[in-house]
Amino acid sequence: MTHIGDVSLIFRQLFEKTSSTYTYLLADTETREAVLIDPVLETVDRDLRIIKELNLKLLFAINTHVHADHITGSGSIKKKMDTIKSVLGKASKAKADIHVDDGDEIKFGHKKLLVRTTPGHTDGCISLVCHSAKAVFTGDALLIRGCGRTDFQQGNSYSLYDSIHKKVFSLPNDYLIFPGHDYTGQTCSSVGEEKQLNPRLSKQREDFKKIMDNLNLPYPAQIDKALPANLVCGVQE
Repeated sequence: MTHIGDVSLIFRQLFEKTSSTYTYLLADTETREAVLIDPVLETVDRDLRIIKELNLKLLFAINTHVHADHITGSGSIKKKMDTIKSVLGKASKAKADIHVDDGDEIKFGHKKLLVRTTPGHTDGCISLVCHSAKAVFTGDALLIRGCGRTDFQQGNSYSLYDSIHKKVFSLPNDYLIFPGHDYTGQTCSSVGEEKQLNPRLSKQREDFKKIMDNLNLPYPAQIDKALPANLVCGVQE
């Protein structure tokens, strides 16, 4: 998929298989200015190769939150391209060049992403809305037929439920949802689909809390190295 609802927006959905993470590359076709959402350390060289091949000028490396399942690639990218600015939600209380809050805009060329804070998985989670493409990038807050866990790292089931219903499900039903991960081979969903079919978030608030309290998920495999690194933009001195 090279475009999503906006033919003047270059779009690439990239995948890192160990953590099943999606990285998104968006760029303005006219100015060639670009942003990278949720880069992963192990796939930085691939991402930068694509950016070079497409003759793009990367402005921002954006993390939707402080990740626990992989080390962000933003620090490595900044070492290779010192003009790049890293971006992170203000509430994350982690290192970044730019901290954003609800309602802020991230501009690249004639395009922009609107920041919507969506805490609950972590305090600092943000979702990024691209109205011109009728799409929202939800990080780990909202997944396809699922959502981010709430049993560690400032997780709060009530906050997550409220965030998704107020900040994501309030978008038009035809807006595409691009998540931070998928473990079943799916690439995107829509607001309307998830409102109706998400087995957790289509429930009432108290029922959602009970579901999240009883997931009994394993400890994230990379959390002990990922969290400390990601608090300092993925670079440990």
